[in-house]
Amino acid sequence: MNSSFGEKIKITIFGGSHEPEIGVHIQGLPRFTAFDLKELQEFLDERAPGNSPFTTTRKEPDLVRPERGLRIIDNLAVITEPVVTLTIANTNTRSEDYKNLRDIPRPGHADYTAWIKYGNRLNMAGGGPFSARMTAPLCIAGGIALQLLRKEGVEIGAHLYSVGSIRDAALNPLNPDIPTTSGFPTISREAGEKMKEEILSARKAGDSVGGIVEVYAKNCPAGLGGPMYDGVESVLSPIFFGIPAVKGIEFGAGFAASGMRGSENNDPFRMEGGQVRTSTNHHGGILGGITSGMPIIARLAFKPTPSIAKAQQSVSLSRKENETLSIRGRHDPCVAVRAVPVCRAAMAIGLLNMIMEEKE
Repeated sequence: MNSSFGEKIKITIFGGSHEPEIGVHIQGLPRFTAFDLKELQEFLDERAPGNSPFTTTRKEPDLVRPERGLRIIDNLAVITEPVVTLTIANTNTRSEDYKNLRDIPRPGHADYTAWIKYGNRLNMAGGGPFSARMTAPLCIAGGIALQLLRKEGVEIGAHLYSVGSIRDAALNPLNPDIPTTSGFPTISREAGEKMKEEILSARKAGDSVGGIVEVYAKNCPAGLGGPMYDGVESVLSPIFFGIPAVKGIEFGAGFAASGMRGSENNDPFRMEGGQVRTSTNHHGGILGGITSGMPIIARLAFKPTPSIAKAQQSVSLSRKENETLSIRGRHDPCVAVRAVPVCRAAMAIGLLNMIMEEKE
């Protein structure tokens, strides 16, 4: 199954969690520009499974394989054709763990709705095309976009904002300060340890926990986007919601703005180095759907992983009877942990698309 998005740059993700490979076709990248394959692999390693006690034990090297449209010179990949294709082999599958799920759908997962839509035509082992594994090819496209954006002076970062109800008190949606690195290090040691304890506690109980990732872009030029459906939020949100387990998105102050007065939420303008800036950044770098030149800030809410070992109530689709289900397999106790680089990738693709459109 293929999933596509984008206009100037079109991204098509293909494959499934337990297919021989997963991959991405990228159409519209500037020809004869180059990106560093070693740097791209290092970015993919941030998302790869099996590298932490806080993630799934499924071990995949996620080695990127250029397949089409590129000329490789040492570690540099030069774009030579309108469409480039890169893949990743699936090497550590255990499809037998999922045999009974064709008949007994997992609560909170796409098993039932996929069966309604497609019948038994999809290989749903490991979640099939609905699996978080499909964020690996998204990270291939996003990793390339991050390198191309850096040439434009745009830097994108992300960090874990919360796990369950645990959040560093210093992290506030109204705080204009921007973190600079990814993952646990951007938060206080105390909050980080509490987050880790919460994840391990959920795993020990055969359960899972949700979380929020904050992603931001610095040095993005003012003037990108447009009103209504051409707005930056309208462009980024479909890409963000394509990430499995994302259930909510906010930009800037987001939902907190609903509890404020206009005099509090409005960001005062001021001149700084000959440029218009704002004293605060409640608008998250976007006004009327158009970038203001301030950092773009978004937060993505991830639900708890639906595949858990705890007994849950489900049904047998063939027998039309109630069933109790305990799920086997290797699953992330908190998907938000490995989603940090995925959120960077998603924002990078959306912003690169808009920057290239402005250049036409």
